[in-house]
Amino acid sequence: MTITNPKVETAKLNVAIIILAAGASTRMGKPKQLLPYQGSSLLKHTIESAIASVCKPVVVVLGANAQQIRSEARQPSVQIVENPQWNLGMSSSIRSGILSLSTACESVDAAVIAVCDQPFISSEIINLLVEAYHSTGKPIIASQYAQTLGVPALFNHLFFSELTALGETIGAKHSINRHLKEVFCVPFPLGAIDIDTPKDYEQLQATTQSL
Repeated sequence: MTITNPKVETAKLNVAIIILAAGASTRMGKPKQLLPYQGSSLLKHTIESAIASVCKPVVVVLGANAQQIRSEARQPSVQIVENPQWNLGMSSSIRSGILSLSTACESVDAAVIAVCDQPFISSEIINLLVEAYHSTGKPIIASQYAQTLGVPALFNHLFFSELTALGETIGAKHSINRHLKEVFCVPFPLGAIDIDTPKDYEQLQATTQSL
């Protein structure tokens, strides 16, 4: 299937961002969303990067430990969505985030899907995805790191129905790989670093302290 991005006035198009933060952090042993990072937390850092980007609305999907984490995500410009089926996997949170866009006041043309455990995400990286979307006409813009393609990744609204139908154990990378001819890649080498275990977090702290 080939999906082309229609020729439109891109300056008038809104690109939303959906931050997935619903996981139980079982390998970490405590909510990694709340781990201290750069004077705040991993989740707040991701949210602040999203708010500082050109994306709107900013949607944060919570699930496990939602009540504990909610205060970290509560900001006037953030739409919080709670996924009651978070235990079914990341696809259920993608679904919750995409479906929430139908209630957004703004008309959404595309959405960036991001996770809260990539500490080196930034507004610059997010904006590069959006700029590539507007300049290349490609309907999927993916981050490239560690010889793979992944999130943060931008999807044109024509892929929303596919994203909401992903199987329980499948993430956004499935749609990226399924439509490689429709994908443009933005280099994000530090995207390979994500925080899943205490060792990952220790290495992150050692890295940031040495910078």
